[in-house]
Amino acid sequence: MRLTPDLILDSFDALTVDFLKQKDIRFLILDIDNTLIPYEETEPHEAVRAWLMRLKEANISVSFVTNNHKPRLEAFNATLGYPAFANSAKPFRRNMKKAMRAMGADAKHTANMGDQIFTDVWAGRRMRLYTVLVPPIKDKRDPFTRFKRLLERPIKRAYYKKKEESK
Repeated sequence: MRLTPDLILDSFDALTVDFLKQKDIRFLILDIDNTLIPYEETEPHEAVRAWLMRLKEANISVSFVTNNHKPRLEAFNATLGYPAFANSAKPFRRNMKKAMRAMGADAKHTANMGDQIFTDVWAGRRMRLYTVLVPPIKDKRDPFTRFKRLLERPIKRAYYKKKEESK
């Protein structure tokens, strides 16, 4: 299975409504930690809220799928009220499927965005979704995370090489 994301952006809010409309994407599954906010923050800040509002106004449905625990997800989603699924064990698909059912989504019109290739992108690929990778907002420095980031490098290089060749 190909792990290269369809798109790599500098931040979550670089994914615009216009781009999603152009790709006919009507549903968006989002990771939270290090994608929308750092691990240390519990609530969405104003930039996240404004971006989510733009999506809502454009009739793009959103759900959250995180590998983090339910209390973390509930704290983040308390004032937002989107379909949200914790303890997802991505790249497993169980909660990705639940999120799509909750939104009434199909794979053809759904994108998945996160900060990790071996969880977020892989889960999206397994579901045949359009996949978007963003750099981690504030990356962990533990040995396991550093090792995963090292393994991601050749995959990112392949993405940029393909992008350069298509110019």
